[in-house]
Amino acid sequence: MTPRRIFSAVFVGALALAAWPAVAPAPKSDFDIEAFGRLPALEGGRIKPIDTFARNTLLIVRSKQTVRVDGRSLSATRWLLDAAFKPETADTYPSFVVDDPEVLGLLGLAQGKGRYFAYWQLEPRRDEINKQAQSADAVPSGARSRFQTAVLALETRMSLYERVKNTFMPSGRGDPSAELASFQALMRAAMEALRSGQASKGAAEMMAALDARMRAYQFLAEAAAFKSVPPLKGEPDEAWASFGESMLRPGAGHMTHPSVPLFARMAASYRAGDAAGFNAAVAEQAAWARENAAEATRHARVEALFNRAQPFISGMTLYVVALLLVFASWATRREDVSSAAHAVFWAAFVIHTLGLLARTVLQGRPPVTNLYSSAVFVGWGAVLLGLFGERIHRRGFAAAGASAVGFGTLLIAHHLGASGDTMDVMRAVLDSNFWLTTHVITITIGYSGTYLAGLLAAAWIARRHFVRKPDPADDKAIVSLTYGVIAFGLFFSFIGTVLGGIWADQSWGRFWGWDPKENGALLIVLWNALILHMRWAGFVRERGIMMMAVFGNIITSVSWFGVNMLGIGLHSYGFMDSAFWWLLLFSVSQLLLIMLAALPPRFWSHARQLDA
Repeated sequence: MTPRRIFSAVFVGALALAAWPAVAPAPKSDFDIEAFGRLPALEGGRIKPIDTFARNTLLIVRSKQTVRVDGRSLSATRWLLDAAFKPETADTYPSFVVDDPEVLGLLGLAQGKGRYFAYWQLEPRRDEINKQAQSADAVPSGARSRFQTAVLALETRMSLYERVKNTFMPSGRGDPSAELASFQALMRAAMEALRSGQASKGAAEMMAALDARMRAYQFLAEAAAFKSVPPLKGEPDEAWASFGESMLRPGAGHMTHPSVPLFARMAASYRAGDAAGFNAAVAEQAAWARENAAEATRHARVEALFNRAQPFISGMTLYVVALLLVFASWATRREDVSSAAHAVFWAAFVIHTLGLLARTVLQGRPPVTNLYSSAVFVGWGAVLLGLFGERIHRRGFAAAGASAVGFGTLLIAHHLGASGDTMDVMRAVLDSNFWLTTHVITITIGYSGTYLAGLLAAAWIARRHFVRKPDPADDKAIVSLTYGVIAFGLFFSFIGTVLGGIWADQSWGRFWGWDPKENGALLIVLWNALILHMRWAGFVRERGIMMMAVFGNIITSVSWFGVNMLGIGLHSYGFMDSAFWWLLLFSVSQLLLIMLAALPPRFWSHARQLDA
């Protein structure tokens, strides 16, 4: 089989495997869970499928998108259905992650019994958790103790779960369809009594019952986790309402919103185990939404498909496989293995690109709007550079370095996604498509170049010490690639920094203000320029360039994430104390690489010869 055919076969096979999650049959269930998850809802300022809200909520509550119950895995949407419609069952699920020893002590739970607990185990100490969380919230985020951070996180998880339980009906109440019919009957009787002008003891009792029911719907309106009732035709696009809010609208007692009885039927059928009734109500709601909220429904269906496909998870897997195949091609020096490695590398890039484009379309925004999307884009840019590098030097070094950056940045994005919605609404200062597109994308391309140069330099250092007889041509190719990528990174970092100044002038009224993020961007430009000038002036040669390129990884990482850890400045959008130790560990690893580069080649083998 020729290398070209091997490339084509492996490329198609890798794409097919990556696409399988999107087309794989859903787990067998009498209830149409997926159809319910595709229904549109409003939460966090944007339209999304209920599936997305369920995934994000379970990530916050449990740090995973599934929950294990009696040996079987429940999807996030199934978990949300149980929490909203059968809370007495969901309360027994091990949904909450609790691993802080002091918090476990506060809850009276034994350590070493696992890190996942059910709501019923936490609820008896709910008042104490709330009290401790209020105390922790009064402390600045950067000054909180580990216990204060952990108890505040637990209170946030429990509050979110409680809101989900009270989205469609007060937690623990009976049949929402019957309650809806009772409410409408009470409302009609009350209106009739008012029109007749007759007062009686029965009328007073009826009004008291109606008042109690109104208070229950007011509670639902305030507690609902998301808004599932779309606006009627003629209403503004933002006129979404929760189940409780719809019941409080004028005239709700006579003519409720068409979605309200459908959601009530879903709840009643789900609680009763009536799959046919549940599926029929879901289908009716989906049909009504397609006719009356077509754009929102279409968006929700596409995003639900994106959630199923999980392209960045597939991309991470393919990048690892590509990297391993590159290593195998170096070890075996077989052309067919090299062709397979490049095929998987290309497939990973295609999947990465499709995921990036899908996010851009779903958001209706440029590809970089927050830290999560910047991680995805930085990796994509590095891989694109790696593809060009492989066209110049077909030795696998660019593919290996780019695969490592692609995997690492997607892994970072995966962990950043655990904090909630990754397509959240942008801050007003970022809501400028032109300047966001020009400045942010350009500066992140500069990040990509700097990281790829650092990975290539790390490969050069590893070869210097671990390859017995390195090929001088290979070393020359790595140095040439690294030098070219540094120049590329300098160009885009400089242009991005200048465009950032123009953006700042338009948004904040000044071109430069020595903001921490601005200083970090300037440091990247100056460091890359320093590497080139040191080489031009003859102050450093190959080893010096590589050591400086590795240090560029530290500068870029501090500029990228360090600003958010500081919690100050116009570019800081939230304190990230949890990432501090990871950033520190990464920086230490890069310093160790630099120290290794400073040692003589294969110094330990020389040391063994001297000892002998």
